[in-house]
Amino acid sequence: MFIACALWIFTPSFAEAQQNTAQQNTAQQTQPTTKPGDVNLEYSRVFIFVDRTTSLGHAHGVEGKLKSGRLAINSNDPGSLVFDMKSFIADTETARKVLNVESTIDEATRRKVNENMLGPEILNVNRYPEAKFENVRVNATGKTSNRKLPEYILEGDFTLHKTTRHLQIRCDLEEKDGWHHVRGSFKILQTDYGIKPYTKMLGAVGIKDELMILGDIWLAPAP
Repeated sequence: MFIACALWIFTPSFAEAQQNTAQQNTAQQTQPTTKPGDVNLEYSRVFIFVDRTTSLGHAHGVEGKLKSGRLAINSNDPGSLVFDMKSFIADTETARKVLNVESTIDEATRRKVNENMLGPEILNVNRYPEAKFENVRVNATGKTSNRKLPEYILEGDFTLHKTTRHLQIRCDLEEKDGWHHVRGSFKILQTDYGIKPYTKMLGAVGIKDELMILGDIWLAPAP
């Protein structure tokens, strides 16, 4: 029913929700062999808000993980993020909290949503197990975000379902618990990546083409 990628322009509601997640409380537990710029894969997450087209059906929150990643702040050294598409799960408790999805969904519906999302008509994770954001540079804008934190631009090439688009994405960065905490949000259209938004009952139930994507990335800082 939907597709996902991840990076970040910050929104206040996202900050408030994220303060309630265990990720912020436990990110200080470092990975054994991290280098400056390495992504903490255990605690970094991608969240996607999937809205419905009509009053029927459900809005959904999706949570996913990264397989690998490295970002260099204010450097010409290009970084990359690799997303584990098989890890994406719809309507986890954390995703629904972070994305302020208030409607309820039963377990049978949740299983069906995940089956459709990961299946051949949508994510098709068996054929496309990864999405990549490559040649990424992270540079300061000299401005501050809504959270009064330093603002940055992430710029690079995002590839999903063999379609590559150049992205420029705003984020902010906070030094927290010994890590660089990068957060923000942006929007994509599924159709831009060859994905047909899910519909059924002749369009009476379906999800919007536009997706709101939130990212919560923890990076090892330089010494």
